[in-house]
Amino acid sequence: MHFEQHIDAFINHLKANKGLSANTLKAYRSDIESCLALFVRRGVSDLNEITLDDLRSWMASESRNHARSSMARKTVAVRGFFSWGYEHGIMRTNQAATLLTPSIPNTLPSVLTEVQAEQLMDQADADDASVDEADSNNNNETGLEVRMRAETQRNTAILELLYATGIRIAELIALNVHDVDFANRTIKVTGKGNKQRVVPFGAPAMRALEIWLVEGRAKLENLNSADALFLGARGGRLNQRVARDVVHKAAQEAGVPDISPHALRHSAATHMLDGGADLREVQELLGHASLKTTQRYTHVSIEQLKTRYVQAFPRA
Repeated sequence: MHFEQHIDAFINHLKANKGLSANTLKAYRSDIESCLALFVRRGVSDLNEITLDDLRSWMASESRNHARSSMARKTVAVRGFFSWGYEHGIMRTNQAATLLTPSIPNTLPSVLTEVQAEQLMDQADADDASVDEADSNNNNETGLEVRMRAETQRNTAILELLYATGIRIAELIALNVHDVDFANRTIKVTGKGNKQRVVPFGAPAMRALEIWLVEGRAKLENLNSADALFLGARGGRLNQRVARDVVHKAAQEAGVPDISPHALRHSAATHMLDGGADLREVQELLGHASLKTTQRYTHVSIEQLKTRYVQAFPRA
């Protein structure tokens, strides 16, 4: 691309000074590249030729195909790039300084009820139990059957750990075997900005992890497995797409509303608060930089309380 060297320099600046995650840096690069590519197609060869009206027209064209939350991120990325370019003498003026970030509706996150979450976990445990029973009755398993059994054990461990800890899907697939401390029932998680935190998990997650590590993981590992806690079918570190599919498929099988891994994280946080956990404790467990982010879950709890009230008191 025409402005590739400037984009590279900006991304390296963010990596060195802002501590952003690899996924965020990748998204920022894509946002800036798509923005500048539009102007290149219009004949722009110098960043100083881009005006505020040009940037507003870019936002208008992008907003037709993207949600407000995506547009907010794109705007932050482009505005940051122009600010950096001005500070480093690449641009004579910062045309993006007054570019407004689209407002994002303060919608509440979707969550499962506690009954639905229990139904989801029970289904995962039932799948695991059926695999163990089939294994005990079959001494002549094929290679495919062995791998399928291992994947079922892995999927159960994934679901139990996601719900028990509320960690992000990117944090889950980044876990290594040595990050699990069975003695204290905790995992060491590396979150956004490479910040580490220790998160506890309960007995169901511990049992699922032990089965996966003792029985399942060895069936999938190979020379490329390294230290990854969760492995894909070919033995490498599990990727996010497969992990997301695990959650969607499990929700379908359990007969609960279709949810994403992030919605399962929302559910875990809400249920922690419903169970009496302190807001600051939940903030620490989830790895939120701001308490304001965690406070969203208190509103979810209140909405659920209202629903239960109406159900209990129809004439209310």
